Amino acid sequence: MSGLLGKLRQRWKLVLGLSVAGFVASATLFVGGAAALAYTSTEEFCISCHEMKNNVYAEYKGTIHDTNRTGVRAICTDCHVPREPVALLIRKFQATGELYHHFVTGSINTPEKFAAKRYELATHVWQRMKETDSHECRNCHKSDKMSLELQTPKAQARHKKALVEGETCIDCHFGIAHHEPEGPGPRELFGTKTTKP
Repeated sequence: MSGLLGKLRQRWKLVLGLSVAGFVASATLFVGGAAALAYTSTEEFCISCHEMKNNVYAEYKGTIHDTNRTGVRAICTDCHVPREPVALLIRKFQATGELYHHFVTGSINTPEKFAAKRYELATHVWQRMKETDSHECRNCHKSDKMSLELQTPKAQARHKKALVEGETCIDCHFGIAHHEPEGPGPRELFGTKTTKP
């Protein structure tokens, strides 16, 4: 009987040890993953490669999203990465494909190569914003909180028309933080009806 109890104790010790080890490993992965997500959402990370720092970030500097009378700034991730956990993870996973172009192909590693691919890169962003009804814009810009009386009559009319026609922010405001590339804009490329999630 004591041999059986000894074997049971050994099994329970093994189960307990494996459970503790599993918990520690899971907690480490969870905390490490959260830290990695937080770090890869910083402005410093976004501009750590020269392709971004010397091109789109240089254009962003001094725009209304960078410097304004209120001091409220939108950084790269505010406009290009969803805040919702599942959508954020999907976008971060998609972004790993962009690392291939950075480290392996070097497809945008010079100003000339970047300029040659600029329109293609912009259309990817525009398409994503059309598909989400400019969701990232709406994280900060709430249409029901806009003061219409502070808008010009022309802006008021355009916003009303955009609402009726099913347009989204990116249809008109696609050159607000970066230089507008040559070629058709989002409205011409994808039409005016947004695909609401």
